[in-house]
Amino acid sequence: MSRPPAVPDVAGAGDGDAGPDSGAAPAAPPGAPATGTAEGRHGNGGLAGRAKHRGRASGDTRFEAVLENLRTRIRGLEFAEDLPGAAEGAAARSDVLHQLEDFVLPRVRRPDTPLLVAVAGSTGAGKSTLVNSLVGEQVTTTGVRRPTTNSPVLACHPDDVDWFSEASFLPTLPRVRQQGLAMPGKDGMLVLAASESMPKGVALLDTPDVDSAVAAHHEFAAKFLDAADLWVFVTTSRRYADARVWEFLQVARDRDTSMAVVLSRVPERGRQQLLDHFGAMLEANGLGGASRFTIPETDQIAGERFTSNVADPIRFYLADVAGDLVQRARVSRRTFIGVIDSFRERVPELARQVEVQVEVAQRLEASVRSAYGEAADEISEALEDGSLLRGNLLARWHDIAASGELMRTLRLRGKRKAKAAEAAAPRIEALQEAVRGGLEALVVAAAQRAADRVVESWEQVPGGARLAEAYAGDGADGFPARVRTAVAEWQDTVASMITADGATKRSVAKFVTFDKEAFTLVLIIELLGFPRLDDARRGSGPSPQRLLKGLFGAESLRSIGAAARDDLRGRIGGLLSAEKGRFTDALAAAGLPGEDDAVQLYQATYNLEIAR
Repeated sequence: MSRPPAVPDVAGAGDGDAGPDSGAAPAAPPGAPATGTAEGRHGNGGLAGRAKHRGRASGDTRFEAVLENLRTRIRGLEFAEDLPGAAEGAAARSDVLHQLEDFVLPRVRRPDTPLLVAVAGSTGAGKSTLVNSLVGEQVTTTGVRRPTTNSPVLACHPDDVDWFSEASFLPTLPRVRQQGLAMPGKDGMLVLAASESMPKGVALLDTPDVDSAVAAHHEFAAKFLDAADLWVFVTTSRRYADARVWEFLQVARDRDTSMAVVLSRVPERGRQQLLDHFGAMLEANGLGGASRFTIPETDQIAGERFTSNVADPIRFYLADVAGDLVQRARVSRRTFIGVIDSFRERVPELARQVEVQVEVAQRLEASVRSAYGEAADEISEALEDGSLLRGNLLARWHDIAASGELMRTLRLRGKRKAKAAEAAAPRIEALQEAVRGGLEALVVAAAQRAADRVVESWEQVPGGARLAEAYAGDGADGFPARVRTAVAEWQDTVASMITADGATKRSVAKFVTFDKEAFTLVLIIELLGFPRLDDARRGSGPSPQRLLKGLFGAESLRSIGAAARDDLRGRIGGLLSAEKGRFTDALAAAGLPGEDDAVQLYQATYNLEIAR
């Protein structure tokens, strides 16, 4: 990239356009204090004033620590796929993180980082031919395969090649060192081409096409551009108005990236009209200060390089940048500070996408709490108002109570009691089973309604249906069995309460025998809200309450009843909590970010501003 001494120094020459930093005062050398308050096109943050930040950052461990903290916060972020904010958040996360790791932090840690010039642009624009011409030898391949290959080539001086190893530059990207004649690498692999023709401290990168037919190439190209100090963007006279071209150019504008623009394959006929229109588009998009160069439509290519001097203005421009330490620092600092400035908006935007997902998580969690809270209320109300004992179950109770068998089982002694218990056993067992079945049906139905409400609510959220389908049915088939076990264990617990209660034993001591099952059944019927009616007057037999009052002391009855009710509520609450947990586990597995994540991002942005 050396420049013939006979050619006068005209940085940024090309159709008479100014260089990228025209109108701005020269920047101080790296690390030197800035003088004056240059007011260029950057307004208050003139390049001289802005340059001091880069020099300060390079040796400021506090600034590096703040950037490291920001990187840690961003790396720890997760977004739940398919839910609102996921795609936008993941893209913003990747965008900021890659530029932190691939561009900002390496330049803060090492002030002597080589200047990386990325040659990017449209398919068929002649980027590879231009790179070979700028280097002075063939380092990259050209031709029809370029739109379908994804192996960028980086040309640098042999003394700099180690800096671009995995340890320092894009560590996750595999690479191969070029030996001899330029050869393409495999897709996704960086080819390192060491050349004595390259000046020390400067590297040229031939990137994938930004408008390639392969979508993955766009992201790959963007990754390299994010790691570059200077963009040389190449487009053609036929493609310069394409939307994809301007998407990349506008990114450079928004980040104040140092940039030169090359319009290639320009025909002689209508040349000025094309240049005027392209220039007007640059001006309209805030890129009027970019250096502009033109490559005419030519067939003067040999050995995959231009044979004439068509690329000389670009080569001279880059030689000036490479050869002048002040200008090199100014180009690098401008891009560096532009990136840091862009974090003022890009990091809060990332935080806003986190907040979108936090709001989604809160909405989904609220629907779960609401649905299962309603289920608990439904069950509690059914247990208190006696609705569980309506219909068939109540008829069974009246049948056994009116027959007198239950009373005889509780009061008779000796052989007469045994015979009465044997005669009453089928009816008592049937009633016990009916009570168990009624409780099971009550809990299972309420839980199913809650699950249905959650699924319906989740399906109203974009992407929520996937969560509902993946997790709502997980373990649901075993729920009725778990309910049955819980109810049976509760019945056993009530029986144990009766036999363990000393007051109860004293109150029934006058009886020779004590039928625990019958006694337990009467108490459970009472606990389940038996209607407070004087059924004896209607020929239905005594109510559970009347039977119990005749056998228990009032204090003992209240104590056992309260403990049994609390135990039943606890078991039902545990069952519902486990069902609710299937949905909350689904949310946890989805990887939704937390509210603290957004707060920490805003704090990291503030800390970055303070550290500057």
